[in-house]
Amino acid sequence: MALPQTVPYLGWSWDDVVFLVLAGVMLGSSLMVVLSRNIIRSGLFMVLAFLGLAGFYALMGATIVAAAQVLVYVGAISVLILFAVMLTQSKSGPAKLVFHSQAWAAGIASVIVGLLLIMSVVMTTWPLAMPTPIAQSARDVATLLFNDYVLAFEVISLLLLSAVVGGIYLARKDNIPDPSDAVTRSET
Repeated sequence: MALPQTVPYLGWSWDDVVFLVLAGVMLGSSLMVVLSRNIIRSGLFMVLAFLGLAGFYALMGATIVAAAQVLVYVGAISVLILFAVMLTQSKSGPAKLVFHSQAWAAGIASVIVGLLLIMSVVMTTWPLAMPTPIAQSARDVATLLFNDYVLAFEVISLLLLSAVVGGIYLARKDNIPDPSDAVTRSET
């Protein structure tokens, strides 16, 4: 059974509904990244925001960019950030943060940026016809990545690997007592 061209009773196209759902997911999860007191939950909400952005790319027809968004940002960067946080810090923030006293300035700045955004959207003349998307091939991207840019690809992979190893090295806890500490204790 095929879906109708528009949503029943609303008259909206399915692309508009998917866009609104993805926009709600991105705005909500981005807000929770900032407002959540648990840093692990903030990281998980960041993953959800990245997935919403990948949905936008897929909705625009840029499937390769959407796949790269999922692989790079959700699969690598977010996981790396979450592992670094889990290995190096406590999972909850302090009761009183420095920026809590600056909420009024942030509110004013948010209202100004929101008004500027609304003005720019309203005052822009948008074209009625959408240009045809550029045809993309995964084979072309893979050939370019693994033939012309293979050295840069490998350097970045080594850089990410060294960042993970360095994070684990910094986070490990040595329970071996330092011999110089025993000497200073016996002198006192």
